[in-house]
Amino acid sequence: MSGYNEDAYRQARAEHIGHPCPFERALLSRCVVCDRARSLNLAEREAIACGDPTVREHCLEFHDALHANAQFALKIQPGTAWPFGKEIRAQCGGVRGLAQALGDAGDEAAGIATSVLQGLDRWGTPAAFPYSEIMRAVAHYEPRKRRS
Repeated sequence: MSGYNEDAYRQARAEHIGHPCPFERALLSRCVVCDRARSLNLAEREAIACGDPTVREHCLEFHDALHANAQFALKIQPGTAWPFGKEIRAQCGGVRGLAQALGDAGDEAAGIATSVLQGLDRWGTPAAFPYSEIMRAVAHYEPRKRRS
């Protein structure tokens, strides 16, 4: 049995991270970057907070729209929990796909906040982003394999 108290960890996390990043899993897997992300160590775990609450709201909108559009591509039933692997594919592939739609390389150097803000300048709202292009990147993104 684990010696960790998960409820205490969640409470401490909520107290220390005022604005959690919606793309935390992608950042922790290092498939994308963000110049607004702030890394914190809490109870021997790494967590990511957003250093810009205004941009975070745009990222949340993009994250929600990404999930709504990726359900079909990743074969997720509406209202069900997202498995970790499919969440990584949605987050990493989604940010990389947005960067590609903006004319960038769409690799691990793709910046979340930068891409979202450029997308807002070009298309106006996260709902208007070119999800047909973004979903191709989501469907083709392969998370790195575990080391054995």
